[in-house]
Amino acid sequence: MDEIFDLIIIGAGPAGVSAALTARHRGKTALIVTTAPEDSPLYKAEHVDNYPGFHNATGPELVEAFIRHALDSGVKLMRGRALAVADLGGVFGVSVGSEFVQGRSVVLAGGLTRAKPFPGEAEYLGRGVSYCATCDGMLYRGKRVAVVGLSADAPEEAEYLRSIGCEVEYFDSARAKKYAVSGAERVTGLTADGVEYPVEGVFIFRSGLAPDSLLPGLKTEGGHIAVDADMSANLPGVFAAGDVVGAPYQVAKAVGEGNLAGLSACKYVENKTKEEK
Repeated sequence: MDEIFDLIIIGAGPAGVSAALTARHRGKTALIVTTAPEDSPLYKAEHVDNYPGFHNATGPELVEAFIRHALDSGVKLMRGRALAVADLGGVFGVSVGSEFVQGRSVVLAGGLTRAKPFPGEAEYLGRGVSYCATCDGMLYRGKRVAVVGLSADAPEEAEYLRSIGCEVEYFDSARAKKYAVSGAERVTGLTADGVEYPVEGVFIFRSGLAPDSLLPGLKTEGGHIAVDADMSANLPGVFAAGDVVGAPYQVAKAVGEGNLAGLSACKYVENKTKEEK
């Protein structure tokens, strides 16, 4: 996408959709970047009975209603995993799989990421560890790789790697619980529940990255993004809302915070535009 959006929102849950709708109501362009709906904890809820107007709704019904409302309001939706956010000086660049989008502000609303990096994961990132099959898959054509599938789209990513000639060893939560990446200059193996598998690459697919891994320099407290009263993070132009900023992990709270983050992001964009004139 060549368009520079006013807001790029990472996450299509209640906080992200609320921020996007607020942006549209303020006449701003908004892009939501999200993985599959099935990755959302809300999608897995059997019943949600504490959100006004949706008595006894199921999680899928709420998620689908939120996304439909956003699309009907002119919000753009991009399916993919946000891998990195970078301040390019005046705009933010967001890597989404093998694609790249730009926005004047960013709202982080990807929910709570509980998973910690595996031992060796950070050390070998870019040296055998990857989060993107379409970005890096061709580097491993004809080679043996491990796929750790912790997201709804992981089987599809593994099949893509097979289709381009990789020999794939697939792992999910039913096969193993503990992982560690090993190697020398580059990855040489993946240990799963104490058993080591020789591989030249490890592709790890989670529903999202930890916020401070996604955006270096982002201040966090107790695993949550630290925000001010207006939902602004410590980096100018970056805002956050929903579970990612802390408990209680409730739809109503997320919607309210998303609205506030959207308003704050719009004001930031408006002020930046005035400064540039």
